[in-house]
Amino acid sequence: MDHSQLEQIWDIIVAGGGPGGVNAAVAAARRGTSVLLVERYGYLGGMATAGLINPFMAYIVHTTGQILTTGVFNEILDRLESHGGLAKDRATFDDEQMKLVLDELTAEAGVNVLLHSFVNGVEVKDGIIQSIRATGKFGELKLRSRNFVDSTGDGDLAALVGCKIEVGRTEDGLCQPMTLCFRVAGVDMAAYPREEFYHWGHPLRLEVDRVYQEAKARGTITNPREDVLIFATLRPDVLHFNTTRIIRHSALDVLSLTDAEQIARRQVVEMVALLKREIPAFRNAYLQKMAAHIGVRESRRVLGQYILTEDEILTGMKFPDGIARSVYPVDIHNPAGTGTALRHLPEGEYYEIPFRCLVPLNSHNLLIGSRCISATHEAHSSLRVMPVVAGIGEAAGIAAVLCAQRGIFTEAVDGREVRQEIGL
Repeated sequence: MDHSQLEQIWDIIVAGGGPGGVNAAVAAARRGTSVLLVERYGYLGGMATAGLINPFMAYIVHTTGQILTTGVFNEILDRLESHGGLAKDRATFDDEQMKLVLDELTAEAGVNVLLHSFVNGVEVKDGIIQSIRATGKFGELKLRSRNFVDSTGDGDLAALVGCKIEVGRTEDGLCQPMTLCFRVAGVDMAAYPREEFYHWGHPLRLEVDRVYQEAKARGTITNPREDVLIFATLRPDVLHFNTTRIIRHSALDVLSLTDAEQIARRQVVEMVALLKREIPAFRNAYLQKMAAHIGVRESRRVLGQYILTEDEILTGMKFPDGIARSVYPVDIHNPAGTGTALRHLPEGEYYEIPFRCLVPLNSHNLLIGSRCISATHEAHSSLRVMPVVAGIGEAAGIAAVLCAQRGIFTEAVDGREVRQEIGL
C-alpha cells in the first residue's frame, strides 16, 4: 500500500487491530471488499500482544466436544501451533509469535494495514459516517469509507460518532479494575510439577499465595487484589502474572490512565521483590517483561438494538441471530477494592451473543466489533475475553460486507444471515 491508496474510498475501515479488529478485517477482505485496518501500535494483536494478556481466558471447546470459537480465530490457533507458539492446552500462547501470525493472516487476506495511527476524529452527516481522522507521524489523515467497524475495545469511534454510551456499573459508574500483566524469568521449577501448574492447588501457587497474604497483612504489599493470579508459559523457567489491580481509575481519561500505569508498575516491583526475598524458587529470578499497555477490562459499552443481560448468560440463552458462543462465567473483579465475583453457567450449557448487540442505535454505517458491544456491566464481564471478542469481530466484518455489497445500512442486516455465514 502506498500513500495514494489511503486517499481512496474504502468499502470498510476497521478501527483497532486487536482480536476483534483482525478477525473483522480478515473476514471482510476474504469476501472481496477493500479493507483498511487502522491500529495505534506498531503491531497487531491488541491485548494479546500490547496488553500481554495470556492465556486465552475462555473455554474454546465445550464439554460435549463442540468447538465454540469460529473460523478466523481457530485459524490463528492453528498458525500459532505451526509456529511453535501455542501450548497443548490451546490457550497459552507466545505473544511475539502472535504478532507474526497476525501479519501473515492479514497480508494473505488482502487487508491493508495502517499502523502507528490513532483514530481521533470523525465526520458524520445524518447518522452516516463520511470519514474518520487518524493521527500519526504524518499529522492528521482523512480516511473515507462506506462502512466502519469499531474494534477499539474502548468504543472510541462510537463515542466520536455520538452513539449512546454507558460506562461502568449502574450504582456508581465504576469499571472493573485494570491490570498490568508481567512475566518473571529464571524461576527454578525443578521441584514442582510444571505440567499440573494450571491446577489452583499446585504447590508453588499455594506457596506464592501464602507469602502474598502474609505480606498484605504486614502492609508491605499495596495491591488490593485478594490473591495471586499466576500462569505457566511456553518457557520452562518463565511464569506469567495477571495480578496487579488498579481500582477507581478510568481508561477513558489520559491522566487517570497515566496514573494507573505508574501505580501498576510499582505493584510489579513490590511483587517481584517479595517473590525473590521469600520464595526459594524465585531466588535467582528476574523481571523479564511488562506489558506495553495496561490491561483494560471495561470502559464504554455502546448501546444497540439489543442489550445482553447477566440472566441471559447464566441461563444459557440462545438466539436466532446468535453470532458468537461462550461458556465463560460472569467474572467481575471488584471495581472498588478486594474480591472477584464468579458466577458460572449450568454444567453443559453455553450462551450466544445476538447480532443485534453489534448494531448501535445512533449510526447507519457503524458496527461494533470488540468487547464494547451492547450489554450490561455484568454481561460484559463474561463476553470481554479474547476468543469471544474474536467471534464478535468476525461477525461485524461479515455484516459490513453485506452492507458494502448490497448498499444497505447496518440496521437492515439480518443477523440470521450473518450467523449462517459464520457456520453456527
